[in-house]
Parts: sequence; C-alpha cells; structure tokens
Amino acid sequence: MTLDQLRIFVSVAECEHMTRAAASLRLTQSAVSGAIRSLETRHGVMLFHRVGRQIELTHDGRSFLEDARAVLLSAASAAQALRELQGVRRGIIHIHASQTTASYWLPERLARFKAKYPAIALHVTIGNTTQVASAVVSGEAEIGFVEDTVMEPKLNAQLIHTDHLTVVVHPKHPFARLRRLTPQHIGEAQWVLRERGSGTRAVFEQAIRRHRIRPEQLSVCLELPSNEAVRAAVEAGAGATAISHAVVKSALTSKQLRAVPFERMERPFLALTHSERRPNRALKAFIEEFDQ
Repeated sequence: MTLDQLRIFVSVAECEHMTRAAASLRLTQSAVSGAIRSLETRHGVMLFHRVGRQIELTHDGRSFLEDARAVLLSAASAAQALRELQGVRRGIIHIHASQTTASYWLPERLARFKAKYPAIALHVTIGNTTQVASAVVSGEAEIGFVEDTVMEPKLNAQLIHTDHLTVVVHPKHPFARLRRLTPQHIGEAQWVLRERGSGTRAVFEQAIRRHRIRPEQLSVCLELPSNEAVRAAVEAGAGATAISHAVVKSALTSKQLRAVPFERMERPFLALTHSERRPNRALKAFIEEFDQ
C-alpha cells in the first residue's frame, strides 16, 4: 500500500466517480481504476460497489476511508516538518560546554539564537574540556565549546573568542599589594584550582612551566569542580587562584578580590564539531551566531 494509492482511494470516495477523481488528481482513468483494483486485490476486500456508471463505498470502504484520511494527514504533517527543518524552523541541537564558556560566554549567544529561531530546542550539558570533547566524538553532542586546545583528530576546532586568566587573591592576602607575581611567589602560595582536565587549570599550568615551575610543585590546598566554587573559596581567604577574568570581574569591581599582576595568560574559546558528521541546517545557523 502506497500513499499514492491512499490519495486515489480518498479522491474516488469523495467524488464517487472514477473519471472525476482522475481529473482532480490529473491522472488517467485507467491509472485510478488500477490503483483501486490493486488495493482490493492485494488486501482481499471490496471497497466500492459498482452500480451502473456510478460507484459507492461499501461498508468496509467507509470504515477504511477514516483510516486513509488519518494516514494522509500524518504524512502531510511529516512532510511539513521536513520543510520546516530545511528552512531552520524546527530542530534540536545538543550542546556540551565547559564551565567557563557555558556560564559566561554562551548564554548571550543562546538567547540571541532563540530569539531568531524559537522553535529550535537547545539542550545544554556542562562538563570540563575533556568531557566536552568526548561527548562530541561519541555523538552525544553535535557541538561542544571549550577553552583549551583539544588534541583529537576526529574533531574540527573553530576559534570563536579569546579569553584571558587573572590571578586573584583576597584583599588581605600577602600578595594583594604585589607589583608582580614572581616564580618564588608562585612556589610559596597556597593555590585553589579547578580539577585536572579543566581548560582553566591547563592554561595556568602552561604559564608556570614557562617560568620553570612544574605543576606538581604547586601547593594546592583546594581542588574544586566549578569556577564559582573556586571564586567563593578565594573570597573566603583560602588562597590564590588563576581564573577567567569574566568569572571574577564583578568581584574585582566590588573589591572582594584583588588582581595580582602576572604575565598575560590568553586562551582560545573553541567550537568543536565532528569532522565526519555533516551539520544540519539548525546547527549551521547556530554556528553563524559566532561571527556576530
């Protein structure tokens, strides 16, 4: 049974005439008759009574008409859904993002995209850089956002923003009035850091390596799983940290924290997509928001 056969059946039932149904469908009468005959023969049921030159639905035909109309309506709805997907009016985008990008960079882009495409659902999951990259590789996410270089040959990485880290301490910390953070200071400090695998920690560790300090030489008093937890601990006087400037901007303005001069620690914000998976129209439209 095909959709074309159902359309022909419904048209014949509504017209109660083969010729008129054929004309409305722009088909030959033989094609219409053949479709009805095929339905009846294949399923062993009589759909129409032939009364002279007229036809009328049988009892089985009347029962089947309701089902045929429902199937055609569902097919039309499915076709409309595909047209809307083609026109970027519907869809779902599964997004995984690292803590910093998800909390301080991504929300503005999500809001802007939803204003333009309100029927497209955006599902966001937060993890560290390693977790985000794994999600894109596995297909759990169509796109990922991270703040560190990812060495994974299956992923394409697009630069979308440049962030920088700031070393901060409590205003009463001994480092609060330093003119410059030195390698000796770094070795003496108690540090509050994100967990291993986070982009924030990786950038800081790269910076201290340039000063010939190995990460394992740091005195890490607290290792915490979120930027907010790190900031709160430092505001409470637990130690020093290196964190995205966006995370502590308000705390610096309100003087809850003090910035300690150190070398500029820049890092890229990257959009990750799988190199072998073709993005749909919704995802393409979302990616376009990065350039605005």
